[in-house]
Amino acid sequence: CTGVLPTSALRLDREHIASIGKLRRLEEIHSLYLQQNQIEKIENLDSFPNLRFLCLAGNRIQRVENLRVLPHLSVLDLSHNQIRLLDAEELPRSLRILDLTGNECTRQDGYRDLLVAALPRLLQLDSQPIHGNTAEEEAGGGSPTSEEEEEEDEELLPELRIPFTVDRDFFADLRRELVGRARRRRRKILEEHRERLEELRERRALLLGP
Repeated sequence: CTGVLPTSALRLDREHIASIGKLRRLEEIHSLYLQQNQIEKIENLDSFPNLRFLCLAGNRIQRVENLRVLPHLSVLDLSHNQIRLLDAEELPRSLRILDLTGNECTRQDGYRDLLVAALPRLLQLDSQPIHGNTAEEEAGGGSPTSEEEEEEDEELLPELRIPFTVDRDFFADLRRELVGRARRRRRKILEEHRERLEELRERRALLLGP
């Protein structure tokens, strides 16, 4: 790839690709489709620093590795590969949707609990929703999502083109959940602002007297 790509999605599925080669830095690519190839190793993805959607389903991948270079990755489809053991530390904490169905690693003891604990923003695992794990702040262990992250969430959704393993209705639910979270944050900020105004009025009344 040497020219300017016309869209932010790059489709290389079903192209008999055996490996992910080193490319020039492609910051404009948000979605990468590499399903149904012959890829054996996850590598060289640092060429896509802004990647949010990655589909590697139906390849020959044996290990989850080299994904921490993708700090914005929200959707990862690794279904129907040859992954026997899973190291959750190799997965980006930004993940919202993860699919590992069809891999032996899904039979590991405590598989689901391990991933839920390692990925605080996870909303869906193997086509099943995760309840009570929508964000770090809702688990009581982190700071609220910044406005910049909210904008990234809103930008992500139109970019998604449903991979064959992800349920279409889920994205409507995801959008509603993200919008609901943003509204709750705005409501909380407004309530705090009103409380501060009321406190200032009370102090002013005390200072000025009757």
